Amino acid sequence: MAIRPQQVHPVPEPLVRALEALRHELNIPDDFPPAVHDAAAAAPRLPSLDRTDLELVTIDPEGSRDLDQAVLIGTADTGFTVWYAIADVAAFVHPGDPIDVEAHGRGQTLYAPHQRTPLHPPELSEDAASLLPHTVRPAVLWELGLDEQGALRSTSVRRALVRSRAQLTYREVQDRLDAGTADPSLTLLRTVGQLRERIERERGGVSLRIPEQEVVINHEQWRVVHRSALPVEGWNAQISLLTGIAAAQLMLDAGTGLLRILPRAADSAIRKLRATAAALRIPWPEDVSYPEFVRALDPQLGTHAAMLHACTLLFRGAGYEAFHGAAPEHREHSAIATSYAHVTAPLRRLVDRYGSEVCLAISAGNPVPDWVLEALPQLPAEMEASARKASAYERGIVNMVETLALSAHVGEEFTATVVEVKDDGARGTIIIREPAVEVTLKAPDLPLGKEVRVRLVRADVAEGRAEFELVSDVAG
Repeated sequence: MAIRPQQVHPVPEPLVRALEALRHELNIPDDFPPAVHDAAAAAPRLPSLDRTDLELVTIDPEGSRDLDQAVLIGTADTGFTVWYAIADVAAFVHPGDPIDVEAHGRGQTLYAPHQRTPLHPPELSEDAASLLPHTVRPAVLWELGLDEQGALRSTSVRRALVRSRAQLTYREVQDRLDAGTADPSLTLLRTVGQLRERIERERGGVSLRIPEQEVVINHEQWRVVHRSALPVEGWNAQISLLTGIAAAQLMLDAGTGLLRILPRAADSAIRKLRATAAALRIPWPEDVSYPEFVRALDPQLGTHAAMLHACTLLFRGAGYEAFHGAAPEHREHSAIATSYAHVTAPLRRLVDRYGSEVCLAISAGNPVPDWVLEALPQLPAEMEASARKASAYERGIVNMVETLALSAHVGEEFTATVVEVKDDGARGTIIIREPAVEVTLKAPDLPLGKEVRVRLVRADVAEGRAEFELVSDVAG
């Protein structure tokens, strides 16, 4: 699911109390303490290196203000050079100051259609520290050298002043690429992104192409839609992944850092997925690997959508591994199929500031600062707690908006696809395409991957709960 950055919108009356109750239940603050706002007014520490000559641009969802990354890609004698500027939060935040203490309590930015709950005060995250266009900003500047096949060959990271030339949306960049009017750097974003996707496939990485549920607002009407990512979103994500892979290698070589990890799936989990594929009558030859099998699935087909939802089992259990003095035993993110670290979203995610500081010190040949080393052991638990809260908040909001969209249709029938059947066999998960709803259905012997007819019997917006009953096993 996704809650995209939005402009401020009025909340529909049926949702007002429900959203307030959800925020209270999850202990989500409405504002920052005065001391945090006061600390945000302090002048930043600026680096001496000036790289405002680089023609960087940002690429984000429409309406974004917390701009973490700006990119420029050029050709080199033996391949490509990627410059990736990351907002330098540590230029504004001092260890132990009110902003730092508050950020540790929050962990990450939380998004809702009507408001953000930012990690840092908005005067930083959406203004002074954000890589907004046509303004000089302190940044952590990565310079990554790639060969002609897109493989990483060199890594450098240092502090620098930068200036973004434009704030672009994914849709704008995709349209320019499709029309052949994109500038050379954006054209190379596609080239490098595709090369990095090929490398990801070759090393066994995989991503699930499940359309996201997204809350959108049109003419003050809130609804949930299913949205598939644009190709440019994948290419842009590859630049972030590339930087995270480079960061992880620096950390592992130095024996200090914080990795994003996902354990390899147990053989029993793969056997269960093969059994699911057999039940859905999707061929999965023994000599075809899990990543190859997943890449061949079409999320628009009911049986394939069910299979992709079953595959999310292997993406559970992601976390962080902090280490100092020796490389950790668990060091790989199995979905990416290599080691990886979070360093590219410090405005929105606490760990990235620490990851950046580790890499800056290593790249310069300096000791990692004591304040970073002292914080590393606690960061995995802090981020795990934050992730649980973010997931509960997003799921709660989506459930409420789903129910609001359904509330006028109690008693009506819908066609749904069964994408999951629980182990007890008495309940499962169904997806309705319009309105875009994912909900639990209690019924025996649900046909996994098949279409069914269901009737809406109850829709409680305050609880964010809709109840359906099975009408027939086959869509009528």
